Parts: sequence; structure tokens; C-alpha cells
Amino acid sequence: MLMLRKIFLAFSVSLFAAAGVFAQGSTVTPGSLSKADVDAMVAKFTANESSFREALTSYVFNRYATINTIGLGGQISGTYRRDSFMTFTSDGRRFEKIIFSPVSTLTDMSITPQDLEDLGGVNPFALEPKNIAQYNFTYLGKEKIDELNLHVFEVTPKVIPDHKTGLRLFSGRVWVDDEDLMIVKSKGKAVPETKNDKYPTVETWRENIDGKYWFPSFASADDELVFGSGQVVKMRLRVKYTDYKMGRTDVIVGDAEDVSDQPQPAASPTPKP
Repeated sequence: MLMLRKIFLAFSVSLFAAAGVFAQGSTVTPGSLSKADVDAMVAKFTANESSFREALTSYVFNRYATINTIGLGGQISGTYRRDSFMTFTSDGRRFEKIIFSPVSTLTDMSITPQDLEDLGGVNPFALEPKNIAQYNFTYLGKEKIDELNLHVFEVTPKVIPDHKTGLRLFSGRVWVDDEDLMIVKSKGKAVPETKNDKYPTVETWRENIDGKYWFPSFASADDELVFGSGQVVKMRLRVKYTDYKMGRTDVIVGDAEDVSDQPQPAASPTPKP
């Protein structure tokens, strides 16, 4: 019965992702778990997150990312697109082979390496296993979304990192399946931010792959970035993750780019004069 449930949920999430929408669930019902129960649950789903990231090193997949700025009347005023073949090495380093990336037409803001890091890090995965100790977890309760019964946690960094370090942490919420105790949804943004470095709040759904793990399926953001100069940029992000297949990830694909160790300049979506 559990396998049938996972197959149904995987199909449901994939269907919604293809349409670019998801059904909205009810509001969070406050929980009454003891601190010991909450701590045990956090320990379990963060351990599962580590197992999931380890399992991901055995897969290859495609990612299709589009960022738009929205002008007056709701019209698209600029587009950035990046379609990629993605894989990970056994030690977790991320490799990306760009398969389609036309010249950006964005004029109100620019895409920088921090945005690309978030695109492959905080946005789809929320929590990096090696950084778990740097977070506070607050249990909010339960929420039912479609056929999923989910535990909801508020996640905040214990200390906001200095932007000069290049460390990116997640701030937002995660939804954890009450049977598998694995993250199936996240919603939040990457920090730190500065007056000129602003990031959108991204909602990411995962789907069950091979009946074992929940991998990113679809991510979206519709946000307004307010910069220190007073400039407001309305933007939209859509990312699809498809074609998960078992593959050897220790073999670097020709022209692949190691994006895990790139330098991180102190700039994010930056408004242009």
C-alpha cells in the first residue's frame, strides 16, 4: 500500500509541475509534540536528508530554469534562461553542463554567481547536510496538502553568515512527510542579504523517485526585490527538474562545469542604473 501511495504522489507532483501549479493545502494546524519528540523528528529527517543527498550522487538529471522581470501591465520585460544537464560526484560536488542558454535580455537586474549558486543549492535543496548544526528548527504543526500529511517546521540560521564568506543558508519553512520523514516541500530564501543583494522567496516541491527518495521536481517564485536605492524589481522564477536516471557521476561530462567551488563575489541580483 505504501508503494502505491508513493507512485500516486510521484505522478501527482509531476503532473502539477508540468502544469506549473500546485493545489493549495489547508492552513497549518498547531502541534502539541513534546520537545523530545520534535528533536527526534528533526534528527530523523535531517539524517534522511543526508541519505537523500548521498543517493543523488548516483543520478543524473536535467534542469530548466527561467527568470523573468515583469514590467508595467504584467508584461515580461526581460528573460534569463539556463537549461542544464546536472550531476554530482561521490563527494557531493555539483557539475553542470549547460545545454541551452541564450543571451540574457534582463535590463532591470543582473544574474550573478550567487544567484547561480542558490539555483543549484538553497532553492532546490533548502538544507545542506553539512550545515544542519547552524540552524534552529521550530515545530509549527501539521498540514494536509492533497494526499500528503505533512509536519511543518520553521527553519532559521542561528547566526546570519557574513556575506564575505560566500556561505549561503536557508531561511523559511520545510514540509516533512509524516510517513517517510523526508522533506517534500520547502519555501524560503537564501541569506545573507544586503541593501544591494536581494533574493526571492522560492517554493520547491519534490517528487518520489524510484520509490525511495524525494528529489526536486518544480520550483517557483513570484516576488518583488526592493533594493537599498529604492528601486523595486518584480521578478518571476520557474525551474523544472526532469529525467532522473541512475548514472556514474565520477565521470566528468565533456565541457561540464564544476560549480561547487566557484568564487562568490559580493553581488546578487543587482539593479542597474
